Amino acid sequence: MDYIAVLGRQPEISIAELEALFGKVKRISKKIAAFNAQAPQIERLGGSLKLAKKLNQKPLDYLANLPTGKITLGVSDYSQNASRKTASLEALKLKKILVRHERSVRVVENKNATLSTATSLHNGLSGKNERKIELIKINNDWYKVIGVQDIDAYTKRDQARPARDAFVGMLPPKLAQILINLCGPLPKNATILDPFCGTGVVLQEALLMGYHAYGTDINERMIEYSEKNLKYFDFKNYKTEVGDATEFKWQQPINAVSCEGYLGKPFSKIPADIQLKEQKQECESIVLGFLKNLASQIKPNPPVTIAIPAWLRENGAYERLEILDYISEMGYNVENKSREGLLYHRDNQVVARDIIILRKK
Repeated sequence: MDYIAVLGRQPEISIAELEALFGKVKRISKKIAAFNAQAPQIERLGGSLKLAKKLNQKPLDYLANLPTGKITLGVSDYSQNASRKTASLEALKLKKILVRHERSVRVVENKNATLSTATSLHNGLSGKNERKIELIKINNDWYKVIGVQDIDAYTKRDQARPARDAFVGMLPPKLAQILINLCGPLPKNATILDPFCGTGVVLQEALLMGYHAYGTDINERMIEYSEKNLKYFDFKNYKTEVGDATEFKWQQPINAVSCEGYLGKPFSKIPADIQLKEQKQECESIVLGFLKNLASQIKPNPPVTIAIPAWLRENGAYERLEILDYISEMGYNVENKSREGLLYHRDNQVVARDIIILRKK
């Protein structure tokens, strides 16, 4: 396979995203997956930290043929039993030989066997400058990094938005990207619906991908926030309306649906059983009501990706909504019925996001 991805903090979600877009993915290690694609772009992927393309020549030959001028070189070693020492030795060995050939080389220092995303990004090793190179070594194979996740850009478009509301939750732009990408390849200018659009993060990411965006929300204030945020970024090709997702009549066409459903009350600590029971009933009612309403309005095949809540329990596991059988009865195929691995959360986060991928039968 020609390309590898360095997987994010939750590798199963990263792999699901890659599979949805590119088809077959081969898991090489805990942190690396290989795949084939036509010119993949890191800006499109929320779940991958780096993309790299396989070198069809020895790394020294590749580096020696770079245009004249100073080379900035980083090496990340993902081989079994790799260490900071092995990565540093590989980089210094390459530098030593290049210097003999009168090339000027600066090596980016490794604190671990692999360079962090921030280190790669801030040293310009993102594939955009042909003399600023990060090479990845996996046993006997070498790859050249062609893209690094721009963590600064994510922060900017998350925090620069003028209208934010911590009480209703703040969907990370990375997760919004993943939810859209889990729909798989979509037609150019496809319309993506978010029926719980909140402050407009899914709409924003859909528009950045070149799609049309259609957002509704039961809360008029959230629609005002979405409008304010989308206008701030000077986006076009979107529409927003106030509407209850359990009964609203959406305009057509709808090519895909991506959203974060109602997550219930925010909890700073593990909820008591009675609190959890109340929250599960409320969230289940809204999610099932929405999906029943949606099923009557979309044609077969359009993908639906939705993040619903799951709650941390005392044993460290997450308790999910038990609704998959009901969803199937509504006329949907649940494409990730086991749901194992598609739980998006930070360590010890009380309310996680449980991602479900559906298609209308």
